[in-house]
Amino acid sequence: MASDPTAERILAEITAMLVETVGDEFLLAEEVTLETTFNEDLALESIEFVALAELLQRRYGAAVDLIAFLAEKDMEEILAMTVGDLVTHIAGRPAPASASATAPAA
Repeated sequence: MASDPTAERILAEITAMLVETVGDEFLLAEEVTLETTFNEDLALESIEFVALAELLQRRYGAAVDLIAFLAEKDMEEILAMTVGDLVTHIAGRPAPASASATAPAA
C-alpha cells in the first residue's frame, strides 16, 4: 500500500495530526509507518485518541469517525491497531469536497 499515492497522502496527514496531538519531540524519535501501532509504538493515551479523533473529523468530515471505528473492534484489536489500519479505513471513505482546504499543515 505504501506505493499508493492516496495512502501516502493519508499517512502524511495522520503523521501531521499525531505531531499536533503528541508533539514533534516525541515523534522525532519514532518514524510513523503503516506498521506503527498506536498502543505499543506510540503509547497514545485515551485523551490523545480523542484529540486525534477531533482532528480526523475536522479534516475528513463525519465519514471518518474514529470513535465509531474503534467501537467496532474488541480490546485486542484496538491494542494491536496500526496507523495502516486507520489509513485503510480513511481511504475507504469518501473525502469531503472541502478536504484540501482543511488539510493540516505538514
